[in-house]
Amino acid sequence: MEKKSLNFIELIVEDDLAKGRNDGRIQTRFPPEPNGYLHIGHAKAICIDFGIAEDYDGTCNLRFDDTNPVKEDVEYVDSIMEDIKWLGFQWKNVYYASDYFQQLWDLAIKFIKDGKAYVDEQTAEEIAQQKGSPTVPGVESPYRNRPMEENLELFQKMSNGEIPDGKMVLRAKIDMAAPNMHFRDPIIYRIITTHPHHRTGYKWKVYPMYDFAHGQSDYFEGVTHSICTLEFEVHRPLYDWFIDQFQETDYRPRQIEFNRLNITYTVMSKRRMLQLVQEGLVSGWDDPRMPTLTGLRRRGYTPTSIRSFIDKIGYTKVEGTIDLELLEHTLREELNKTATRVSAVINPVKLIITNYPEGQVEILETVNNPEDENSGTHEIAFSRELWMEREDFMEDAPKKFFRMTPGQEVRLKSAYIVKCTGVKKDAEGNIEEIYCEYDPMTKSGMPEANRKVKGTLHWLSVAHSIPAEVRLYDRLFTVENPSADERDYHELLNPNSLEVRTNCYVEEYLKDVKPFDHFQFQRLGYFNVDPDSTPEKLVFNRTVSLKDSWAKEQRK
Repeated sequence: MEKKSLNFIELIVEDDLAKGRNDGRIQTRFPPEPNGYLHIGHAKAICIDFGIAEDYDGTCNLRFDDTNPVKEDVEYVDSIMEDIKWLGFQWKNVYYASDYFQQLWDLAIKFIKDGKAYVDEQTAEEIAQQKGSPTVPGVESPYRNRPMEENLELFQKMSNGEIPDGKMVLRAKIDMAAPNMHFRDPIIYRIITTHPHHRTGYKWKVYPMYDFAHGQSDYFEGVTHSICTLEFEVHRPLYDWFIDQFQETDYRPRQIEFNRLNITYTVMSKRRMLQLVQEGLVSGWDDPRMPTLTGLRRRGYTPTSIRSFIDKIGYTKVEGTIDLELLEHTLREELNKTATRVSAVINPVKLIITNYPEGQVEILETVNNPEDENSGTHEIAFSRELWMEREDFMEDAPKKFFRMTPGQEVRLKSAYIVKCTGVKKDAEGNIEEIYCEYDPMTKSGMPEANRKVKGTLHWLSVAHSIPAEVRLYDRLFTVENPSADERDYHELLNPNSLEVRTNCYVEEYLKDVKPFDHFQFQRLGYFNVDPDSTPEKLVFNRTVSLKDSWAKEQRK
């Protein structure tokens, strides 16, 4: 087997190991903020964080970045843990940024005493205006040089809850003329007294900002490689600066950035996803049209297909957008090998075989998966009255139509060759029943079975099928890059992203299915059982259609 070439992150890790950095230890962390559900972009981070630890005998911890009580919730903590396990990874320890609140606060006190932090009483707008721009130096705050004792006293008052939210902040004292805007006296603590923290309640009245909490938490924890997305590249000098101020040994964490995952016809912004949920435009975070891991799982995506997709796209320093069809192609590749083939009719019309004996039932055998010789077979009943797909019949058919049309022969899959003899219509001219005759010598294994016919149709015995609801999902947006479109995002939503069909039928073979089981509905696509499904009312989601335009493109 050829050895997979290493990505740039793995090369850095191997170089660090070769140089004996951090005593040859490898420790990573996955640091989600518990303010929403994980999406497929997070899966890319999960795969590298946990993957590096697995490949190099290291440790990967899960650390919740819970520094903003206003947006965070235990519901999100639970869902994040569930998603990581579902993807097939296991953390060594669970930590929270809030575990370090005391250490971070002590560090803030040290910064004040060392003259590296001060309390600013200006409004957020005033502070923002004074920041300047990359070409214009910032203006120093009038509070920048207040005495250390006064800063300590005010920070203590902030911490005691004596100062209202928004009235004061603690800023690091670095350089208001620095070319990197993040060095222009960044805010490191703000007051939040009005919201309880999901773990610490009202104990804390001041909370550290991300830039202050993140690198320090990495340091306290012993992280060696802090892997994050490219937007944090400009934060890296500040990450290093904070650690330089208190580092006491040779050990230090190293921040490495990779490109985010963007996919066509999809939004990856938590804010936008939250809007979709809150406005009822989707049924929830686990709506099968959402790019959340819980939504993809409900849609029928498998952990293997998601990990394989991430493996295909890799890790680089170049931002780009991946075609949604590659994700779908990766799933089809897997399901083609693993999914059992069954018959389902989702737009039924009755097909009556006029020369088949009334009351007769034949039990036929059908292959579970032609791609897997060990998958076995199952039985399907055949009778005089069948269901077929309405789209498979055309009364006045063009030359290239190889399905059912009067006078033309087609094969009924795993059964007989039949010829259409006519139809019955209602008063409005809608077709109610289709009639045909079968040739008893054309059953599989019979002398005439190999007769050449152009079309093969799937079918179900009316008396031996069970009703089901089928949900046909499509992409949520009509434009390739909804985030870059200037229009109101409501205008970009696909009105046909969900079609619910309630009058469908499936084989009796599916009567005992469980949520998340997946199948290939012959000729229709890959479907899985939705959690809404009950033994009394089966519900299937279309995961992905059978047509694979990505594979076709690759062959060109």
